[in-house]
Amino acid sequence: MTDLVTSVDIAAPAGTTWLALTDWERQHEWMLGTEVRIVQGDGRSVGSQLSAFTGLHGVGFTDTMEITAWEPPVRCTVRHSGSVIRGSGAFHVHAKGGQASTFVWSESLEPPFGPVGRLGWPVARPVLMLGLRQSLRRFARFAENYTIGAA
Repeated sequence: MTDLVTSVDIAAPAGTTWLALTDWERQHEWMLGTEVRIVQGDGRSVGSQLSAFTGLHGVGFTDTMEITAWEPPVRCTVRHSGSVIRGSGAFHVHAKGGQASTFVWSESLEPPFGPVGRLGWPVARPVLMLGLRQSLRRFARFAENYTIGAA
């Protein structure tokens, strides 16, 4: 398993950050190359299942997830169960006073593709982290301007 952790400060209250974060079907507005949809449940409770396609022009992979903990507006954890992405992820929102928060994204993943993936991980990890950090900067802007139901 390998761990990835990154965070971003957001000029929005924790509750707003949480609502923006868990608006799964709008995740494409901030997460690079990713479309998420709810495939089972309401997307706001333990046992709900999500499907995230990451790629470009139909070439990529699908990450299937199940929500394993739901503690609004603080924490959501998921279990990745796809053929490429396996492990667990957690999204934490920390209040920083009334009008600010920090979003922490953490993952504990099995590198895909067995021994080849483990060998390539030292090269793939920095690229993945770069994209994740850029996505979190985009998320901060998204959360700071978040309006429920807007598209």
